[in-house]
Amino acid sequence: MNATPEPDRCRLVIIAPAEIGGTTLVQACEGGDVASVVLPRWDRQTEAFQAFCEEVAPALQSRGIAVLVEGDSRVAGRVGADGIHVEGPAGEVAEAVARAQGRSMVGANGGRTRHEALEIGEARPDYVFFGRFGYDREPEPHPRNLSLGQWWAEMVELPCIVQAGSALSSVAAVAATGADFVAVSAALFDAGADPREAVARINRLLDDEAPRFRNGP
Repeated sequence: MNATPEPDRCRLVIIAPAEIGGTTLVQACEGGDVASVVLPRWDRQTEAFQAFCEEVAPALQSRGIAVLVEGDSRVAGRVGADGIHVEGPAGEVAEAVARAQGRSMVGANGGRTRHEALEIGEARPDYVFFGRFGYDREPEPHPRNLSLGQWWAEMVELPCIVQAGSALSSVAAVAATGADFVAVSAALFDAGADPREAVARINRLLDDEAPRFRNGP
């Protein structure tokens, strides 16, 4: 486990891109604090997806990083992941939470509207995610994600993750919403970039610019 204390501010979540291999993903996490890594299936067949998850999960978990597998509880169980991420509607989230019975984490996409987000939140996942995997193509975060994240952080105790843009500096805009976590994908793995240094830079930005969470009453 990671011996360093968790920061009292917005933390980094990595969404593993489709084209990134396991070695590169694990190396990126050597750059500094990472709360969790979400492993989307993308277009992998089950066997290939499971092999990828088996490759990276133990190495990430040994660093104290939670590993969530997108959409496949059987693969998650086989590789010893910490939980699953559900992209479906509130009913699917509720079913996943019921099956998990508190033994593993269940994260959920928070939808595109406040109404959808509240319905999903009623299922009591461990977090809601505002964004879409693979849609961090613009330098800045999508305004809708920022708006939903700020509203959620102000109104709901359940943690939220907000997707940043393709520019590393965009994590500051997410942190300003009060979101618990900022999700980054493309920004870490630009051609020619060192993903370890990118993670280090993001943590420096969050240390300098993210508002501190209030501890205690």
